[in-house]
Amino acid sequence: MKLFSNLYEKELDSLFFVKPARFNKHTQRDELAYALGATLYMPATRENIHQELLLKKHDGLASMVICLEDSIADHEVDKAEKQLVAELNHLADALGKGYLSQDELPLIFVRIRSLDQLENIAEAAGEALKVLTGIVIPKFEPVAGKKILKFINQLNTTGDLLYAMPILETKKIIEKETRLEELLAIKAAVDEFRELILNVRIGATDFSGLYGIRRNADTTVYDIGVIRDCISDIVNVFLRFDSPYVVSGPVWEYFSSTQRILKPQLRQTPFGQEGLKWRTELIDRHMDGLIQEIMMDIANGLTGKTIIHPSHIKTVHALNAVSYEEYIDAKNIVEEAENHNGVRKSAFANKMNEIKPHYYWAQKILRKSQVYGVLQDGITNIDLLKQEIFISNS
Repeated sequence: MKLFSNLYEKELDSLFFVKPARFNKHTQRDELAYALGATLYMPATRENIHQELLLKKHDGLASMVICLEDSIADHEVDKAEKQLVAELNHLADALGKGYLSQDELPLIFVRIRSLDQLENIAEAAGEALKVLTGIVIPKFEPVAGKKILKFINQLNTTGDLLYAMPILETKKIIEKETRLEELLAIKAAVDEFRELILNVRIGATDFSGLYGIRRNADTTVYDIGVIRDCISDIVNVFLRFDSPYVVSGPVWEYFSSTQRILKPQLRQTPFGQEGLKWRTELIDRHMDGLIQEIMMDIANGLTGKTIIHPSHIKTVHALNAVSYEEYIDAKNIVEEAENHNGVRKSAFANKMNEIKPHYYWAQKILRKSQVYGVLQDGITNIDLLKQEIFISNS
C-alpha cells in the first residue's frame, strides 16, 4: 500500500522529488502513524466490503474504519457484528489464496462500542483478526479505555500486532472546567501503552452535538469557538515535543451541496495565481470548505483526516504532500543539528532556520515526507490536486 496509488509511475516521477514509500501494517510504528492519510469510515452493516477492496473500488484508499458504534442503530448491533466477522473471514481467505497481498490491503480498523464487544469479536473472528491493523476506541476515557488497551496488549502476545486509536470526544474533554484534568489523565493512560497507540483522533461531531452545533459546508471546525479551543488544548497535551503522538484532523461531514450560502472560502493562498484558474472547478466539486479545513489542520500540527466519502481521499492526500522547500529546509536543519546549533539562512534565502526551535518540526516533516512524498521543485499542491481531479474524472 502507498498513498497516491492511483497515479501511474510516470506521473509520480514528474510530480514527486521523493516518491511516497510503500507501507503495510508491519511498517515501523513511527512511520505508519503518518501513513493513514484520509481514513474512510463505513458502517459494519455494509455488505461486500471485501469485494470493494478486492476490486480496488476506492482510488487511493490507504486506511479505513469499519464502524460498530454511532454509524449503526442499536437494534442493528448483532447483525453488524456478524457481518463484520464474515467480512474479516472473506479478507483472510483472499489473503490466504493470494487474491490480495498484504501490501495491497488498506490499513483496516474496527471502531468498537465496548470491551465486551471487542472480546466477542476477537473470539468469533479468531485467526481472521490478523487482517486488522487496529482498534478504534470511541469516547475514550482513562479507566475504561485503559482496560481496552490492556486487552489489545494481551491479544498481541498471541497473534499479529494490533494498534489502538483513541478518539477524544467526551463531555469531560469539551467542558472547560474538566478538560485539562481529563486530557492529562488520558495522556497518562495511553503513555502506559505508547507502542500500541498509532494515532490520537478528535471527535468534533460529538463535541459539537453536546452544544447543539452543526457546522455547514462553508464553515470549518476552527470557526466554531468552543471546538477550536478544545482542539488547541488537545494539541497542547498530545503534540508536546518530549512525548508526542500523531493527532489526526476531525471528520469532514459534507460530500455534496446544492446551494452556496456564504462566499466560498478558497482563496489564492496557498495555490498561487495558477490556482485561481482551478478555483471554480474546486467550488463546483464542493471541496472549498474541506480544503480550508485541511489547511487549518496542517497549520495546527494535525496529520491526515477522518472522512465519510471516498471523493475526499485525493484532496486530503494532495494537500498533505510535503513541498520541496519544506523538505530541503527540514533536511538541512536535521543535518546541521548533528554538528551545529544557532541560526542558518534557508537555502531558499527567504527565511531563517533556527536549529533548536525548528528541529522537532523538521523531524515531523521528514517522517511525513516518507509516506506523503516530496513534490518536485516548482510543483505545488494544486498541481497535484489538478492531477487528482483529472484522474478521478477519467
